[in-house]
Amino acid sequence: MTVKQTPLYETHLRYGGRIVEFGGWSLPVQYTGIKNEHQTVRTKAGVFDVSHMGEVVVNGPDALAFLQRLVTNDVSKLERNQILYTPMCYKHGGTVDDLLVYKKDADHYLLVINAANIEKDWNWMRENAEEFDVNLTNISNETAQIALQGPLSETIVSKLTDAPLSELKYYWFMPEIDIAGKKVLLSRTGYTGEDGFEIYCCPDDATYLWDTIMEVGRPLGLLPAGLGCRDTLRFEVCFPLYGHELSADISPIEAGLGIFVKLDKGEFNGQGTLQEQKTNGPKRRIVGFEMIDRGVARAEYPILVEGSYVGVVTTGTYAPSLDKNLGLGIIQAEYAKVGQKIDIEIRGKNVSAQVISKPFYKREGK
Repeated sequence: MTVKQTPLYETHLRYGGRIVEFGGWSLPVQYTGIKNEHQTVRTKAGVFDVSHMGEVVVNGPDALAFLQRLVTNDVSKLERNQILYTPMCYKHGGTVDDLLVYKKDADHYLLVINAANIEKDWNWMRENAEEFDVNLTNISNETAQIALQGPLSETIVSKLTDAPLSELKYYWFMPEIDIAGKKVLLSRTGYTGEDGFEIYCCPDDATYLWDTIMEVGRPLGLLPAGLGCRDTLRFEVCFPLYGHELSADISPIEAGLGIFVKLDKGEFNGQGTLQEQKTNGPKRRIVGFEMIDRGVARAEYPILVEGSYVGVVTTGTYAPSLDKNLGLGIIQAEYAKVGQKIDIEIRGKNVSAQVISKPFYKREGK
């Protein structure tokens, strides 16, 4: 498989990024250390390259009807320049992907999808579009994306634009504004649990924007941040990661995302299964847990209750903001209550843990 590079690949090398292969892309896992970058995003700000994410434009007279069939959330509720998070399901209720829907106009939307799923999502969208008067355009290769996350994000971006950032609410966007002299789409979104922005730009402008953001942000403590802390940050706020907490085998209801499944909006893929799960309760649930004994639970480790297998770890790691070893896992619903004692099988040894409430971390004032 050919490993792809984002427009910022050489920039990462210049800033000292340690490059790894991730989902077919060469990306920095860290620069100064995962824990340091994690704490910097929580307390100041970090800048991420997320250009590997996919972008698909949906337009045409049936754009809304098509999206309503495609995803589980209710796109009809969106206002112009507003953003919606939603799962996208197969007909059996398993998850194709989770994505963001940007409404540019009544017949014009932008979908942002996970990098590893671009080809799969694209094929699924085209298959579902056959009975609709709609045009799909994959613009992933023509779009770069930079995420600026952390409590100082607005202060930093405000040094590069005259746009009224304080008026931009969470999950809204400005479709075409000037940042450091470049035309971009700016959204108040992110994957870290902190305030922040995501900047969509021309690939040719990505390095200039990255360098300029670093130049104005470095005196305030801004650091470049890699994939490593992106995962620990999203893990602490329990945002699902596709392939871990969501998959073709895990429905949004099992993942605890029922709030994003609108059963009364009309027909959509997976509706029957999700209706049954929402009405009667799923047989499995994603839970959060804390290690009681020493040990770090990693993905795919078995979860047991009194020696019997009841599920599997989906993500487990050290949580820097909480100084604890925590995990997420999918287990049989009868063992999903907070306080349930469980064991994690770590290299053949059972290590004690306990189900706890989610999210593990929530920023002040949110």
